[in-house]
Amino acid sequence: MTLLRVTNLSKSFDGVKAVDDVSFDLAAGQLLALIGPNGAGKSTCFNMVNGQLKPSSGSIRLDGVELVGRRPREIWRMGVGRTFQIAATFNSMTVIENVQMALVSRERRLFGLWKPSASWHADEAMALLEQVGMAEHAGRACGVLAYGDVKRVELAIALANRPKLLLMDEPTAGMAPGERNELMALTRRLVTGRKIGVLFTEHSMDVVFAHADKLIVLARGRLIAEGDAQTVRNDARVQEVYLGTGRSFTPRAALEDGVTL
Repeated sequence: MTLLRVTNLSKSFDGVKAVDDVSFDLAAGQLLALIGPNGAGKSTCFNMVNGQLKPSSGSIRLDGVELVGRRPREIWRMGVGRTFQIAATFNSMTVIENVQMALVSRERRLFGLWKPSASWHADEAMALLEQVGMAEHAGRACGVLAYGDVKRVELAIALANRPKLLLMDEPTAGMAPGERNELMALTRRLVTGRKIGVLFTEHSMDVVFAHADKLIVLARGRLIAEGDAQTVRNDARVQEVYLGTGRSFTPRAALEDGVTL
């Protein structure tokens, strides 16, 4: 079932088209990678889906409901979660408090906090931390965590809103190869069962080809290729403008069998 449908999406800045007539679909439970070289229009496209930028033209529909013209906060409340290239957590707060704040926000109670903070959705927050493997760090400040662990906390925060669609902006940036694939494997396990669609940008091609169900490739604002990993990897235009030649990538099956990159 189609969850997200982007149709003829365009965005211009001072007459320069950063995104030019881009269309794609994302199904519930699917991981869709949006890739391309620097300046391809990935971030612009990504930020239009999130409501941070307004398209010059085109349509973005979530479960058939138009998102264009809505504010990011409204889009978040409609079931669109997001993680960021630089993890966005409150460093001085504990791990569980970060997740609790997301849960309180979901319930629209930010301006009516009268209970002690330790009681705010504590059980649900701990359940989310268990799912991302961070329960044992619940009482630690986020500011002292290793970066890979902060990324796991950010994933729990994003899931706290019970999203239909999760936008992940370079989710493995700054992580070691082993950590990158662990995080994306964890993401797949968590979103597949919930039927959450994932749209993510990523510069690590090993991660993309190992974990994406489908890829779309942009170059100079236009969609030049789409399909599964094999289709995109063998596309001559992709090889020319982005991947180069002569490089091999480890498929998901090999990673599941324990092969390291």
